[in-house]
Amino acid sequence: MLPTEPSAAALTDHDPGAAVATLSGVAMGTRWTVTCALSEGADADGLRAAIDARLRDLVLQMSHWERASELCRFNALPAGGWADLSPDFAAVIDLSLRVAHASHGAFDPAIGRLVDLWGFGPPGPQPEPGIAAIAAAQETKGWHRLRRDPAGRRLRQPGGLALDLSGVAKGYAADAIADLLAERAVRHCLVEIGGECVGRGMRPDGDPWWVDLEDPLDTGHPPLRLALHECAVATSGNYVRGDHSLDPRTGRPATNGVVSVSVVAGTAAFADAVATAILVAYPDNGLVEEQNIAARILVTTGTSVKEILTPQFARMII
Repeated sequence: MLPTEPSAAALTDHDPGAAVATLSGVAMGTRWTVTCALSEGADADGLRAAIDARLRDLVLQMSHWERASELCRFNALPAGGWADLSPDFAAVIDLSLRVAHASHGAFDPAIGRLVDLWGFGPPGPQPEPGIAAIAAAQETKGWHRLRRDPAGRRLRQPGGLALDLSGVAKGYAADAIADLLAERAVRHCLVEIGGECVGRGMRPDGDPWWVDLEDPLDTGHPPLRLALHECAVATSGNYVRGDHSLDPRTGRPATNGVVSVSVVAGTAAFADAVATAILVAYPDNGLVEEQNIAARILVTTGTSVKEILTPQFARMII
């Protein structure tokens, strides 16, 4: 998969003699890797420290595992309480609400109670919940119950609602690290956090940053190699932990046979949220058509796995 034409921004500070450096670490319950073009004398250790600090800050905002996080403080508010949002948190909430509306609730940032009930949250594994428990959790969830005060960057707790931003936070973090690098004059990089990738600029040799979409079940489908040129890709799937993707509309795990969904978009945050929505909503393709989504969807059909490429994705393949 190749871009139609190079971006002028990708030529900014392009140095054919730069060295390709790889930095890595652990954050957000997963590994992160940054591959970037560094000019001679660049402070790689300082860059790594800045990346670690930025990711720690995002964890302290959006983690539902850290009791002192901004997210957990909001979840603990009494009904009618207002939370002042940090710029990052506000941006993630705004994006989440847009995708929730566009997907008719297939993506919902307000399903924290359901996540815990099914054993996917901080309380750990739980017995399969009964009908009454699911109904009770459904009463407290719902993106439509949230009220934003955009001017004051505040969010209202309607009572009993628990946010869970795991469907978008890693994608947002990948975008944030790419922006951090650009602020430090590192404009040619590939950022990967837990499988969500952002590509900016190009390699010193003029090649784009290449990423292979994995075949999670070794189904025999040929690998798809993407050129992440000023764009991002995110993948949501059930092939590691089983049917753990909850359908907010039913309160139960989605069991539509979707193995994985990969979305290519301008930002990893948008791709991350939309991939989750498609994973849940398939085979309803209203979101794909309305939002002009480039996606690869792998679906089990009996004993085989079918690969579905949306028209937008197919047009990007040479």
